[in-house]
Amino acid sequence: MKRLVLTLLAGLGLLAGCTKDNIAPPDAQLSGRITYQDQALNVRGGGNVQLELWQRGEFFRNKIPVYVAQDGSYSATLLPGEYKLTRLRDNGPWANNTDSITVQVQGNTVVDVPVQPYFTLGTATIAKSGSNVTASVQVSQVGTRALDGVVLFLSYTQFVDVSNQTASSTKSGPDVADLTQPISLTTAIPSSAKGAVYARVGVRIQGVGELLYSPVQKLDL
Repeated sequence: MKRLVLTLLAGLGLLAGCTKDNIAPPDAQLSGRITYQDQALNVRGGGNVQLELWQRGEFFRNKIPVYVAQDGSYSATLLPGEYKLTRLRDNGPWANNTDSITVQVQGNTVVDVPVQPYFTLGTATIAKSGSNVTASVQVSQVGTRALDGVVLFLSYTQFVDVSNQTASSTKSGPDVADLTQPISLTTAIPSSAKGAVYARVGVRIQGVGELLYSPVQKLDL
């Protein structure tokens, strides 16, 4: 009897091992951008802005965090299947929208995620001028929140935002009298900078934790 029990246990262990080994690894790719009017919105990188994927099965409901890069793109490697893609509350420079997007992931699937930002940025003109970096950018209000300020950030690396910067200058919201005119900013280049600096403009919004950014630009020194 003891031998029979041991044999059954060994057989079950082998079956479990085979079942585990036969599970295919994730091989489908979901990617896209956070967009407004088909244009990607630049944000703070480093996993600070996220989306969530939910997959529901017969006996489970899995949440998968998806991190948005600073250029507004995202990607995730998944098992093929149906997912719900959601935007987190209070996790970006845009109005909350918790409606989910049904996504059928198979092979390489591209899905852009539309949002309603409070402000938009036109093309930022950023240049080195002597020992300074200057920027000019058009900021437009498209939401109900007030402008808190516009900031020119400099960094030694290609990652540039409020958490990754070596120098900055700010024009506060009350100092911006007319949003129909470009906003100009100047930031001194740190004396320790060598070779190049990276720059971009950020828009601070009252009551919103995340900034909206222009694309990163490299400036050779």
